Amino acid sequence: MSRSYRNPVHPEYFADPFVLPVDDGYLAFGTGARVAGRVFEILRSPDLVHWESAGGALEPLPAPLADRLGGDYWAPEVAEADGRWWMYYSVGRADTGHSLRVAVADEPTGPYRDCGVDLTPSEHFAIDPHPFRDADGTWYLFYARDVLEGPRVGTMLAVDVMEDMTRLAGRPTAVLAPSSDWQIFRRDRAMYGQVYDWHTLEGPFVCRRQGRYMMFYSGGNWEEPTYGVGWASADHPLGPWTEPQGRDPLLHSVPGHVVGPGHNSLVVGPDGQDVLVYHAWDAAGTARRLCIDPVGWSPEGPVVDGPTWEEADLRRLPAGSAAVAKVDP
Repeated sequence: MSRSYRNPVHPEYFADPFVLPVDDGYLAFGTGARVAGRVFEILRSPDLVHWESAGGALEPLPAPLADRLGGDYWAPEVAEADGRWWMYYSVGRADTGHSLRVAVADEPTGPYRDCGVDLTPSEHFAIDPHPFRDADGTWYLFYARDVLEGPRVGTMLAVDVMEDMTRLAGRPTAVLAPSSDWQIFRRDRAMYGQVYDWHTLEGPFVCRRQGRYMMFYSGGNWEEPTYGVGWASADHPLGPWTEPQGRDPLLHSVPGHVVGPGHNSLVVGPDGQDVLVYHAWDAAGTARRLCIDPVGWSPEGPVVDGPTWEEADLRRLPAGSAAVAKVDP
């Protein structure tokens, strides 16, 4: 069967895509417009190539709370546990910061209703929550947060142990700090009453491959050609995490073709192939749209022949790589 595709695989705005395998295919959850009064559109697909809207996911927060927190809802991810589906997301606005919250539903398509919990009360700015269940049953929540200490300040990655699906241990561990100039968001940026060369690491996603934990993340400034997807590995979810040295990001902007590819999730495709699902901007910079490319694995780590913008085959393995047995996808 042909698995031909051409990016973007969905023509409408759909940012920060997270894909959840379900019995009849895949559901994608993303940042964007509200649908039927609900936050976060859901797309449905049998094959990761053909997508259609499946409605909205999250019931908005009640007015008093929404007025206090702000109305910017970002980057939903969904995990199944205890026979229910749990959605992790951030909400906030520029003047109040962002916090992480969780909602729950009895079906993967929702409706999701907020559980009334601020998961990160000690963080001024926390976004991009990613729940990960280890083989021993322990859940971890990876996310991005602002840190003002160290040689390179900015938004960077942390993880906390989940005591249950609505509560973190409250002992966040630093996962990955900026290490390269390609991760600079903006030089001389005014933040928190100071001026910094501000770096950004965001959108963490963790899986287990090749006997190790692999984390994908996005970094830099989407307006610059260096913005893209990097990766790191570890022997334990709490780290230490190590980036490959002297290697380009897995994905980066291609002037004239692809702008700002990033914020990915990883899913096993219908042919057993790992597939990177991410967004990229249109040429005018007005919309982030859903894109996919297959992932192979070399002895050094993940390999992606992308981002692509011409017709491609979802079943192909990138040059110099092979498929691996899937563990905790």
